[in-house]
Amino acid sequence: MSIAWVFPGQGSQKLGMAEPLLSLPGAKDRFNLASELLGRDLLTICSEENSLENDLCDLNDTRNTQPALFIIESLLVDELRRQGRKASLVAGHSLGEIVALYSAEVIDLEIALILLKRRSELMASSGEGSMAAVMGFERNQLDELISLTEGVVIANDNSSSQVVLSGAPDAVKSICSELKCKRAIPLAVSGAFHSPFMTEAANKFADELDQVNFKDATIPVMSNADPTPSSDHKILKDRLKKQMISGVRWRETMDNMLEIGVSTLVEIGPGNVLSGLAKRSMKGVAISQISIASDLGY
Repeated sequence: MSIAWVFPGQGSQKLGMAEPLLSLPGAKDRFNLASELLGRDLLTICSEENSLENDLCDLNDTRNTQPALFIIESLLVDELRRQGRKASLVAGHSLGEIVALYSAEVIDLEIALILLKRRSELMASSGEGSMAAVMGFERNQLDELISLTEGVVIANDNSSSQVVLSGAPDAVKSICSELKCKRAIPLAVSGAFHSPFMTEAANKFADELDQVNFKDATIPVMSNADPTPSSDHKILKDRLKKQMISGVRWRETMDNMLEIGVSTLVEIGPGNVLSGLAKRSMKGVAISQISIASDLGY
C-alpha cells in the first residue's frame, strides 16, 4: 500500500482552527515561537474570538495565513510521526509545499517559519495583478484564450474542471467574461500569485533560499513546479525557487500519484479542498482527512 500525505495551502484557513489542536504535545510552544518571530500573537489571530483591530491581525492576510497554516499542519505531521505513521510520498499545494518539505525532513521547524515569514511578506507586497477561480469549462477554449491574451496564466491547475487564473486585472477579467464556464469567481488576494508578476519577489525569495541548507528528503517530495518525486535537496530547492512564478500543477500531481500506484491519500490540515479534488480525479484511491486532534486519537 502506497500512502501519500498532501498539505493544503491558502484558502483552507478558518477562524478557530487552532483550538482543536491545543491538546497536542508542544502546540502552545509552537504558536509562541511563531508569534515571537512574527511580532504578533498568531494564536489569537486564529481564534474565533479575535478582537484585535490591527489590519495585520486578520487571519486572511497572507502574512498570517501562511505561518498559521504551517503551524497547524506541522503539528499534525509531528503527531503522526510520534504514532509511527509514515507516508510513501508527500506533496503540498502552494505554501503546503513547505509543509511537505518539513514532513520529509528537508528543513526544520525554525527554518520553515523563517522562510514562510519572508515568503508571505514578499507576496503581500507584490501589489499588482489579480486572480480568479474558474470552474466547469472546456479546456481547449481556455487554452486558446490564454494563448491569445497577454498578461495572464494558469496559477493553479487543480483539476480538469477547476483552475485559478492569475495576471493583469483586465486580462483576467477578459478571459472570465469570454470563457464558457459554470462559475468564475474573483479572489480576494493582494497580487497575481504564481505568475510572472511575482518575478521580483521570487528573485528575493531565491536569495533567501540560497542562505539555507536543505537536506535530502527522507520521503520523496512532489513539487508544484515539477510534480515528479525527488529526494535530492538541490533539486527540491531549485523547484521551490521557481514556485512563486510558475503554476501549481496539482492536476498532474494527482495523475502522477495514480501512475506511481498511490492507494491512499491523506489530506493533513484544515478543510477538505484537496480531498474534494482527489475524490473527483483519483478513482479507486482511499481518501481521508486529518485536521484536528481527535482525528489522531486525542
